[in-house]
Amino acid sequence: MTALNLTLTGAEVLLPEHGLVPADLSLADGIIQTDRVGRQIDLTGYLVLPGIIDLHGDGFERHIAPRRGAMKQMDEGILSVEAELAANGITTAVLAQFHSWEGGVRGPEFADQVFRAITSVKDRVVTDLMPQLRFETHMLDDYADLPGRIADWQVPYVVFNDHLPHDRLAEGRKPPRLIGQALKAGRNPDTHFEMLLSMHARRDEVPAALDTLCAALDSQYVRMGSHDDATAQIRADWRARGAQISEFPETLEAAEAARAAGDYIILGSPNVVRGGSHKGNVSALDLITMGYCDALASDYHYPSPRRAALMVAKSGLVDFAGAWALVSSGPARVLGLQDRGKLAPGQRADLVILDAETRRVAATLAGGRVSYMSGEIAARFVG
Repeated sequence: MTALNLTLTGAEVLLPEHGLVPADLSLADGIIQTDRVGRQIDLTGYLVLPGIIDLHGDGFERHIAPRRGAMKQMDEGILSVEAELAANGITTAVLAQFHSWEGGVRGPEFADQVFRAITSVKDRVVTDLMPQLRFETHMLDDYADLPGRIADWQVPYVVFNDHLPHDRLAEGRKPPRLIGQALKAGRNPDTHFEMLLSMHARRDEVPAALDTLCAALDSQYVRMGSHDDATAQIRADWRARGAQISEFPETLEAAEAARAAGDYIILGSPNVVRGGSHKGNVSALDLITMGYCDALASDYHYPSPRRAALMVAKSGLVDFAGAWALVSSGPARVLGLQDRGKLAPGQRADLVILDAETRRVAATLAGGRVSYMSGEIAARFVG
C-alpha cells in the first residue's frame, strides 16, 4: 500500500509547543511535511493526534490462541491482532510474549512461534509491530541459550519478571490453581509442583546468573526492563544490570526510586481506567499526579491507552498535550524512537483521528498508510 500524499484541513491538531489548535497537516511519502501537498481533506469536527505507541501489551494472546490448540496458523492471528491495534489508534505496538515455566501460550516453544510469526507478517501489516520477551528469571536452565535465541528472534526489548509463588513454595504448599495451570502447560500436576519447588530452591543462583545474562544482552544492544518492582532495592539491583525501565512498579517506594535515578516508568492504562490496580498495588493516577510516569501501556486491553490519556486530560492532572504525551512522545522516548511520537515536519506520519465529540477512533494512519478507517470519515477521504 502506497503512503497517502494529502493535506488534512479543518481539524484541531495536537502540535508540539502549541497544543491542540486548528491547523493543517500535510503528509507525503509517509512523512509529515512543512508545505501543503496533494489533495485536501476536510476534517472539520475531528481531532488529529500523534499515533499511540503501546510499550507493552499481551492482549494479543486471545487472537493467537483463542482455545487450546485452536490456532494453527500463527500469522493469521497476528494479522487479526493488527486489526484490533489499528482500531484503537495504535500505530506502534510492542507485543509482550512470555518465556515462562507456565507453559502453553506462555511457554518457550510458543514464544518461538510468536516471534517467527511477527517477522513473517512484517511486510503485510501497516502497524509497526515490535516483539518483547518477558523472561521468567528462575528458568536457570534456559540462560545459556537465551542471548542467541533473542538475536535469532530479532527481539530488541526484554523485560524480566518472577511469578513464582515463593511464599507458598517456602512452606511446601501448593499454589492456587495449580492443577489448571499444570494442565494448560501439558504437565502432570505433581510434576509441575516439583518443578516449581526446584526453581524456588535454586533462587540464590538467580542474581549472579542475571548479572551475566544482562551483560550479554547489553552487549547486543537489547533494551531491558524489570516488571512489578516492589522496593527501591529491587529497582536499584535492576538498574545496576542495565535494566533502566521499570514496568508497572507496585509501590510508591519503587516508583520514587526509579524517578530519583532517572529510570523510565511505565504504568498500565487499565489501572487508570479502572481507577486503581486490580491487585491492590499503587494507583497509576496517584503516580501520574506526582510526576512518576513516562508512558502508559495497554497491558492486557488495547482500548485502554486512548481512554486513559483522555481521562487524565479530563481530570485536570495535566493538560491535554501532557496527557496524550503519555501514549505518544513519552513511549517514543522510552524506546529511543526519534522518528515518531509527535506531529512535526520530518516525523513519521503516524496519527490517530478522533471524533471531536465522541472521542472515538475514526481513522488511524501509520507511516502515512491507512490501517483503520470507519464511518463518515471514510467518505471524506474517498470522495
